Amino acid sequence: MRYKSAIIWLSTIISALCIFFLSFTWKANQLRDQAISYATAKDGKYDPAKRLRFIDSLWKQPVYLGYTFQEVTQYALQKGLDLEGGLHAVLEVSPDEILRALSGKSNDPTFEKAIAEAAKQQMNSNLPFNELFYAAFAKIAPNQSLASVFANSVNRGKISSSTSDSQVKKVINAEIDGAVDRVYKIIQARIDKFGVANPNIQRLPGSNRIQVELPGVDNPERARKLLSGAAKLEFIECYELNEYGAGLNALGALLEQETKAPVAAASTPTAASKDTSANALASQLTSSPKADSGKAKADTAAGNALTKLFVQMGNGIGVYRKDTARVNALFRRPEVKSFFPANLSFAWSAKGTPATNGDEILSLEALKKGEGQSAPLEGDVITDAAQDFDQTGRAEVTMSMNGTGARIWKNLTGANVGRRIAIVLDGYVYSAPVINGEIPGGRSSISGNFTVEEAKDLANVLKAGKLPAPTRIVEDAFIGPSLGNEAINQGYLSMVLGLLLVIIFMVGYYGTPGWMANLSLFFNLFFIAGVLVQIQASLTLPGIAGIVLTLGMAVDANVLINERIREELRKGKGLLESINLGYEKALSAILDGNITTVLVGVILIIFGSGSVKGFGVTLCIGLITSVFTAVYLSHIFIDWMAKRAIKAGKEKEMTFETFISKDLFKGMNFDFIGKRKYSYWFSWGLITVGAIVLFMQGGFNLGVDFKGGRSYVVEFSKPVEAGLVKEALKDDFNGVGSEVKTYNGQTKLKVTTSYLVEDESIQANQTVRTALEKGLSEFSASNPTIVSESKVGATVADDILTQSFVSIFYALIAIFVYILIRFRKWQYSLGGIIALLHDTLVVLGMVGIVRLFGFELEVDQVFIAAILTVIGYSINDTVVVFDRIREEIGVNPDLGNKPLMIKTINESINHTMSRTVMTATTVFLVVTVLLFFGGEVLRGFSFAMFIGVVFGAYSSIFVAAPIVIDLGTSKKEKK
Repeated sequence: MRYKSAIIWLSTIISALCIFFLSFTWKANQLRDQAISYATAKDGKYDPAKRLRFIDSLWKQPVYLGYTFQEVTQYALQKGLDLEGGLHAVLEVSPDEILRALSGKSNDPTFEKAIAEAAKQQMNSNLPFNELFYAAFAKIAPNQSLASVFANSVNRGKISSSTSDSQVKKVINAEIDGAVDRVYKIIQARIDKFGVANPNIQRLPGSNRIQVELPGVDNPERARKLLSGAAKLEFIECYELNEYGAGLNALGALLEQETKAPVAAASTPTAASKDTSANALASQLTSSPKADSGKAKADTAAGNALTKLFVQMGNGIGVYRKDTARVNALFRRPEVKSFFPANLSFAWSAKGTPATNGDEILSLEALKKGEGQSAPLEGDVITDAAQDFDQTGRAEVTMSMNGTGARIWKNLTGANVGRRIAIVLDGYVYSAPVINGEIPGGRSSISGNFTVEEAKDLANVLKAGKLPAPTRIVEDAFIGPSLGNEAINQGYLSMVLGLLLVIIFMVGYYGTPGWMANLSLFFNLFFIAGVLVQIQASLTLPGIAGIVLTLGMAVDANVLINERIREELRKGKGLLESINLGYEKALSAILDGNITTVLVGVILIIFGSGSVKGFGVTLCIGLITSVFTAVYLSHIFIDWMAKRAIKAGKEKEMTFETFISKDLFKGMNFDFIGKRKYSYWFSWGLITVGAIVLFMQGGFNLGVDFKGGRSYVVEFSKPVEAGLVKEALKDDFNGVGSEVKTYNGQTKLKVTTSYLVEDESIQANQTVRTALEKGLSEFSASNPTIVSESKVGATVADDILTQSFVSIFYALIAIFVYILIRFRKWQYSLGGIIALLHDTLVVLGMVGIVRLFGFELEVDQVFIAAILTVIGYSINDTVVVFDRIREEIGVNPDLGNKPLMIKTINESINHTMSRTVMTATTVFLVVTVLLFFGGEVLRGFSFAMFIGVVFGAYSSIFVAAPIVIDLGTSKKEKK
């Protein structure tokens, strides 16, 4: 075997990397268990705040091989929301509100009509809202310029009455993109403070949408309000340290009292502790480590309770991140609040300062709020903000305000010369510059030790006040932890059973060499897990399905190789020579088959979202690692086994068959091409029946992600009839129809409704949920509990449906081009595509046919992922047949020579029949496991694969190859 040493070294390096990265998962799970144990009292009561305090105390501390808790968590294998539970949300920045803000709240009737028309068209269009608005405006008022609406004080300096429409569009587009970026950063900052481990937030390309995943969230309403709330920008005066030092002294005395005499913890410090001079406090804090000292506060000689918590930072104080939870709890206590002025409010800085001890220090600013805790100036007065450079070349931020803001800003800065004013966004301080003098005119510059990136970030913060860009949640799903645990159990069970079936099958069919194939499968599974961790991908339930499916499809390469080895052995060649020839001859078909399926996986990654994208990732990784393990690692294992047999004089005893496979398919010589007309009639007859049945049933039962609406999974303590629940909900949903069916067992029901589907507000969510709870109150004896809920807006549903069709189209095009390049004849490409369309139509038709027997399936994104996987699997089968035809007849055959083509194709199909049946059987076994043990989420996926595997094998034999003959010989026969 060539390159044996290189493959062994590469495998060793990959294995070491996988072990290293998987160890982070082990450590992260260990630390999470410790956090839960710390937060659980002896009586079993769980306190989430204590868990968060435990995590905060270690978040920036080295806990494993020099890595902090935060880094360990980042590098660990992440579970998707369907396994861990939590909230998935897609937010859309409202472009119509941005347009209204840019128009200066214009009442122009043409503008209002164009906005309304664009909103109407967006329901059935994939174009951005602003493009629809431009088209509608031009249609309604062809002689009116956009500048007539957008030339106002809001856009002063950018748009004038003479500005062309094209230039106005550039300004608007730039503002919309900037608004989306600002909202993205604001939401990112909010989530960072929300206390969620490993949140995922990303901009969806080509749209004004942002996708957020918050694993482990158990309060979805709070999270939704956090995501969709408008940004609040404030300018607030700061207290200086000497002005509230007495309160800190009192706090220090209280802490000392509680430390020495816990019984007197609630007592108020003596008057002696309320020293109005800040000198005592300053000396205490000076003795504690500065932000850059890196020394632990616990090591200070004084041991003062105050210096163990606070660090002096300039003219203020700071706190190590690990102590922030404790400080928050302290300042919430009524007796501590009484130590400070009534209008003083503490706020954390948005960014921390790294400390050399590995932790991070967050400054704590004392803000001077007005009456009713209001700020003297808010961000709605900002007209523009940008990063710039001062006269010395240092980065600074410039901002301008409207007339009202300029007047208030002049008075505010004039009253605070030499003092600081904090810039606060969503309760966090982003900057607190010192005022050098009164600022008239509303134009200001903020300078400091900014980097260019920090100045840009601050400018974005200021512009958040100028254009609030309200967001709405257009898609969300909440999965309760109980449902997530159930999904984990089902996923792992299906994986273990699938692996066991494949192991038994390979050993039963190939004997001892089957064990070598199984060993390569274990390495494949190990490499998949390691790569998933290294690329920081999330493991989802469809992702587990992808791994299970990959195990079945990975056997395909082993089957191809073993069948080739058997052929060479039957020709009388030596054992080692047969092994080498078997691997060499199988390589082309293995690569072609896997590359076509990887193309489908890439399409899923590009066009899919959430769990579907996760499935695509695991499928691609699994196919790539399976080629390496099946072609190269298994070759080393088989070579090792063969050399041992030769050395022991048992070369004749080493076979690649058992009593089951010895004479199976031997001497097979069936005339497949001669019977092709019968297969054509059967195929198109089945498709026609399926189409008629679907038409009579009114089409597919589309899932929420394709038709829009809200869906809830309700768990009962005992079985409840779905029909009774549906009837009970009719009045509560104002007569709007709902669908109720059993879900993953007899004690769960899935309720889907289009009630208030057009209303995407949080209030509408609560209205629908309240209506559901009211309807379920009739079944209170069965203790109904909502364990999962999801919502997809009508616009998003339309986009998802369109993307699904587009993904199938692109997959077919990619496969057509690849086959054309590899086989050099368009007849092969078109024959393969027709076979794939055949498989797709059969699967869709069977959805309607099985519905006649009470097997109801939803067509959703996961189902479409299964269709694409069927396409990838089916073309894999077809390519193997095509590859054998090419081997027998050459790379540039005369397709017009019909007798030769019929003979060659029949021989090729008969020679590959063992491989086709064996591969189909292994994949069929694991798909059957998924169908029965994968749970309700994977029911549609498993069914599509169940039918697709059978008809994929059938079409590669009875459809794809015969069509190549009919396409290649029809023209010559006519002549």
